[in-house]
Amino acid sequence: MNWQLIKIVIAVVWMGLASLSLASPIENMQQVGKAKLEVLFWDVYWSSLYTPSGTFTDIRGPLALKIDYLRDIDSQELVESTQEQWQKLGLSHPLQETWLQQVGRIWPDLKEGDQLILHLDADQVSHFYYNGQFIGRIAEAEFGHHFAAIWLSENASYPKVRNKLIGAQP
Repeated sequence: MNWQLIKIVIAVVWMGLASLSLASPIENMQQVGKAKLEVLFWDVYWSSLYTPSGTFTDIRGPLALKIDYLRDIDSQELVESTQEQWQKLGLSHPLQETWLQQVGRIWPDLKEGDQLILHLDADQVSHFYYNGQFIGRIAEAEFGHHFAAIWLSENASYPKVRNKLIGAQP
């Protein structure tokens, strides 16, 4: 057995896997819009929407929503906020409680300066990234649509943020 050849193959496979984990979920996308969420006098986050074409047509992927946090938020607060926004939008699904448990396990506590990205791929699978590193996915297409609706639905809680994200206003 040629050990030198085995070492080369292992090195090539390792470099390939490393490059996959370093690939950005927004690498081949263009920014549609960007908006800052402010609640009362608190800056909460900057959000940016990306699509392959740089235009927003609907919540179906592929798309990416990047959120750069401007304050500390713990994981449980994110989960509760997600649930509240779904209720405000009138969104329900038999798997909703399961989804909330899943994101509760996926999402970390966030510190000011941290970044979360939702990448909804062409197959409607939701992939989450934390500070550039893949942290988990949810395969049900309906989850991605429900989650993205928090920012992108016509009935979103923050219409000015939504309009800036989808490129409807500067």
